[in-house]
Amino acid sequence: MSFRVRNPAYTFYEWHIKSKILAGDPVEHVAIIQDGNRRYAMQRGLSTFLGHSLGAETSERVTDWCVEMGVKHLTLYAFSTENFSRNEEEKRYLFDLIRDKFRELYSSRKIHDNRVRVRAIGRVEMLPAELQEEIKRTEEATREYDSMFLNIALAYGGQRELVDAARCLARQVKEGLIHADQVDEQLIARHLYPQDGMPVPKVDLIIRTGGECRTSNFLPWQANGNECAAYFCAPYWPEFRKIDFLRAIRTAQKRARGQQA
Repeated sequence: MSFRVRNPAYTFYEWHIKSKILAGDPVEHVAIIQDGNRRYAMQRGLSTFLGHSLGAETSERVTDWCVEMGVKHLTLYAFSTENFSRNEEEKRYLFDLIRDKFRELYSSRKIHDNRVRVRAIGRVEMLPAELQEEIKRTEEATREYDSMFLNIALAYGGQRELVDAARCLARQVKEGLIHADQVDEQLIARHLYPQDGMPVPKVDLIIRTGGECRTSNFLPWQANGNECAAYFCAPYWPEFRKIDFLRAIRTAQKRARGQQA
C-alpha cells in the first residue's frame, strides 16, 4: 500500500495564500480555458481520450474550489465551435464524456447541497440530441439554485455569440418590438448566451492552462469589456493544482486593488 505525503511547506503556502484571499474582496466570476488535455496525454504516451477524461476530473475539483473560495460564477470552456473540425471518433468520445458528466451533475450531492445552478452556454442545438437532453434535464433540476452558477460553454464561439445577439436584436427592431435607439450595452448583454435566462456576468478573472498566452475569443464581451485579469500558466489542464488556482485568484485580487488605488 502506498500513499503520498504532502510537503509541509506546500501545505503551509496553500493555507497562507488561501487566508489572504478570504480576507480580500471576492472574485465573483472566474472563466477558464481548459487547455492541454491532448498534449498532456501525448507527452505521457497515453490516449487522447484518457487526457480528456483526466481533464474532466480537474473540472470537478475546480468547481469544488470555487465553492470553497466563494466564487459566484464559474464558466468552463468545454467545447468550442472550432472543435467540430476534430475527427469523428474524438468528437464522439467528447460528446459521450460531456453527456456522462451532465448526468453526474444532475445527481451530484455537492451540486444540490451547495445550490449550484448548472447551465450550458453556446449553440447547444448543434450538439447531439442525447447530450441536449441531459443538458436540459440538469438545467431544469438546478434552475431554482442561486448560490453559485456553473456555466459550461459548449459549441461556443465568442464572435458567434455577438453575431447571434446582433441578429436577435435586429429582428426585434424589424418587428417593432424595440426601437434602434434603445439598443445599448445592457440590452446587448441581455441577448448574449444564454438568451433565455440570466446573462453571464462580467468576468473578473480568465485563466488559461497549457502555456498559451491568448484568450481564444472566449467571452469577449464579458471579459474584454470588463478589462478582467488574465492568468496564463504552464501546467496542462489535467495537472492544474489548487495552488495554481489560488495564485490566479490572488492575482485578480491584487489587480483589482491596484485599479482602486
